[in-house]
Amino acid sequence: MASTSVSRVVQASPEQVWELIGGFHSLPDWLPYIPETVSEQGGRARRLTNAEGGVIVERMTAYSAEERYYSYVILQAPFPVTGYLSTLRVFSVPGRPEAAEIQWSGRFVPEGVSDEEAETLFTGIYRDGLEAVTTALATR
Repeated sequence: MASTSVSRVVQASPEQVWELIGGFHSLPDWLPYIPETVSEQGGRARRLTNAEGGVIVERMTAYSAEERYYSYVILQAPFPVTGYLSTLRVFSVPGRPEAAEIQWSGRFVPEGVSDEEAETLFTGIYRDGLEAVTTALATR
């Protein structure tokens, strides 16, 4: 099993960050790579279409608005991994009410690639995603 985690401190309150990214179906609001999401399974799953037309299907496994996180698994995707589980979480920064730390982490079993290759792939996705959150917050 391989894993990776990326975090970033942003200049917005945890509540403002969660308002932007906390909805399981809100990816198109802040992640340019995902321009469309369709709710499935009564809202517990999402069918994402990426900019190239590829389809990714994910199912939420845990959610807490109070603790500001959700976890999800990938059911279908063009990624070389199986057993993918990821969590997107927003933390308060002690002594800095105007700042929040966002952490995006995942674990997975590489399939046809090395652990390092799979970790590099998702590290890049998470890093680019957190950069997109920073950009989206700046334009609000």
